[in-house]
Amino acid sequence: MEAGALGRDYNEGEVVVHQGEIGECMYVILEGEVEVILDQGGQSVRLAVRREGEFFGEMAIFEREVRMATVRALGAGPTRILTVDKKNFLRRIHEDPLLAYRIVETMSQRIRELSEEVARLKLE
Repeated sequence: MEAGALGRDYNEGEVVVHQGEIGECMYVILEGEVEVILDQGGQSVRLAVRREGEFFGEMAIFEREVRMATVRALGAGPTRILTVDKKNFLRRIHEDPLLAYRIVETMSQRIRELSEEVARLKLE
């Protein structure tokens, strides 16, 4: 990584967060992509792929609970990810209140997608 560059590089398959660990920060993907995986009953299910400019782990900013899924880097090149703790998140919200709106908007969209998936699964 270049001197002064933000974030940390993860190689393909490298885990960023582990399902079940306590979350204290969120992550912003600066380059590359990650997959969100749920491990349940010895099987892994890919829930989502997040790409450059997207974020994940945001629930840890609002509630200090265990991570609901594992997130690992995808792709041949390195994935650069910025870690944002609650203190820095709140400072950024104070500087740019629209950031809070964009976060809530994205979370709302994800809830809608999950609700549609639950409904589809119940109909099967």
